[in-house]
Amino acid sequence: MSDIDTARAMMAEVPILAGYSGPLVRLGGLTNLVYRAGDFALRIPGKGTEEYIDRRNEAAAAQAAAEAGVSPELLYCNPATGVMVTRFIDGAATMSPAAFRDRPGAPGRAGRAFRKLHRSGAQFPFRFELFGMIDDYLAILATKDVNLPAGYADAVAQAEAVRAALARTPVPLAPCHCDPLCENFLDDGDRMWIVDWEYSGMNDPMWDLGDLSVEGGFDAAQDEALLAGYFGGEARPEDRSRMVIYKAMCDLLWTLWGLIQLANGNEAEDFQAYADGRFARCRAEMAGPRFAESLRVLNAAPAR
Repeated sequence: MSDIDTARAMMAEVPILAGYSGPLVRLGGLTNLVYRAGDFALRIPGKGTEEYIDRRNEAAAAQAAAEAGVSPELLYCNPATGVMVTRFIDGAATMSPAAFRDRPGAPGRAGRAFRKLHRSGAQFPFRFELFGMIDDYLAILATKDVNLPAGYADAVAQAEAVRAALARTPVPLAPCHCDPLCENFLDDGDRMWIVDWEYSGMNDPMWDLGDLSVEGGFDAAQDEALLAGYFGGEARPEDRSRMVIYKAMCDLLWTLWGLIQLANGNEAEDFQAYADGRFARCRAEMAGPRFAESLRVLNAAPAR
C-alpha cells in the first residue's frame, strides 16, 4: 500500500475527514506521514515510533499548546493509533534554516512563541529529562543491529560535568516543545506557530532555544534576536550559558535518535550520516571555548 493509500484508509477513522475526497498534499516530516486535506492537517505516525513516543502525553501537550495559542487547534486525536488532525494554518510558511535566515524577524518571532509557551502555565504530563532519555535510547539501541559512534561513551562521561552544573543551578521547569526542528515552525509573518508535540515535556526553557539554534544553524546575530525576542531584552549570563550547553547536549541526544531511525529502516533521510554529523558537531562544541566558559559561568553561579 502506498503512503497516499495509507492516508486515505486512515481518514476513514476520523469523523471530521470521513467525507473528504479532495487532494492530499504531502507536508514535511522525517518519521511521520503528514498531509494537508483542505482546511485540515492529517498526521499519521511513522513505523517504529511507538518504541519511544507516548501518544497520550503527546495528545495532552498538543491540546495544552493549542489552548495556549502557540499551536493550531487540535480537532482529532486517537492516542491508541497516534492519528491526529489539526487546523491547517493557511498562508503560513513552513520554516527551514534558510527561511529563518531570509524572513525578517523570524528568530525574534520564534523567541516570542517560546516565551508564550513557557509562561502559559500549562502542565505537560511528560518530564523531558536529558540524561534519562539518553539511557532510554541506549537501551533501545542495545536491541538493534547498529553501532554507536566511536567516542560516544567518552562524550557521555564528559557530560557528567554538565549534569552536575545544571543540578547546582536548577530552574523552574516549563512546558517545552523539546524538538524544535525548523520545520516544526509555521510563520505567517506576524506570529510563529509551533507544531509536532511528540517529544514535548516539562523541561529547562533554554533547551528549546539552544536546540532551535542548532537546528537552524543560527549565527551570533540570530542567537541574539532569538534571545531578545524571548526575554524582551538582555539575557542573563546564566541563561546564555545554559543555551550554549544545550546546543551540545541536544546533539548528544539526537545522535541516538538518528541511530534508532537507521535501525528501524526509516528511509526519509541518510540517518547514518545524520547521526555521524550530529555527534561530530557535539564533540566540536564540547571541545570549544564557549562550552568551557558556559560551564564556568554555571559553576560560579550561586547554588539554588
